[in-house]
Amino acid sequence: MKTKMKLTNWLTATTAICLIAGSACSQQETPAPASGKATASAPASNVSAVLTPTGPLRKLTPRSGSKMRLEGTSTAHDWQSESALILGHLDVGPSFPLEPGQAVAPGKVEATGEAYVSIKTLKSKKKDGSYYDDKMDDKMYNMLQETNHPKIGFKLTELVLKEAPKDKTSPYIFDAKGELEVAGKTNTVSFPAKVLPLGEKDGDTKVKISGEVPLKMSQFGMEPATMILVVKTGDDVTVKFDWVVGEKKAPAAK
Repeated sequence: MKTKMKLTNWLTATTAICLIAGSACSQQETPAPASGKATASAPASNVSAVLTPTGPLRKLTPRSGSKMRLEGTSTAHDWQSESALILGHLDVGPSFPLEPGQAVAPGKVEATGEAYVSIKTLKSKKKDGSYYDDKMDDKMYNMLQETNHPKIGFKLTELVLKEAPKDKTSPYIFDAKGELEVAGKTNTVSFPAKVLPLGEKDGDTKVKISGEVPLKMSQFGMEPATMILVVKTGDDVTVKFDWVVGEKKAPAAK
């Protein structure tokens, strides 16, 4: 009888020890996650989507219908030079007006981007819009130091809506600010910009951005050029532009 009781007690103790040991082993087989690393059930809190404060940005790229024009004076007559090719891109947030009549609150609008014109695409124009001549173009390229600095570039840093349109055919009026590079020199410029949504056609949403920027050649280290014999240009120049950009709608999934 005593032998049977001893055997029963031994079996009970052995079972308890095995249960305790098994529990400890199971806890060691599932290590705690390393500090700073997320698991499937507990995602890391510092991972965020690549979004702006107002939403994702939309990229607008150049479309036909653009134009940049340089206008100046000389001791004989006014002069002008024009390019129909403005390259670059514009990245805009949801508050940038892409549709006619879109509601936009006055204030800063999320928009960044850059535009540039190859100086070789500038062609001299007469007052009636006809082509001037190659010699005038060469003088212009020399004045703009085209050999070493082949582009005129602008980088947008701020866009603030000042006035909403009164109807769907009128533009939004913005204050634009950015960095303008001419002849290798960069200056900060500010100017009023008009933004006119052109609507959607064939899946392409377009908008026209227009402005005028008064400059002085001396601000960019340029000397007034002698165009023809004793005819000399003035220091004041105005840059005028119409930049048409757009976004092509993605094709529907089949």
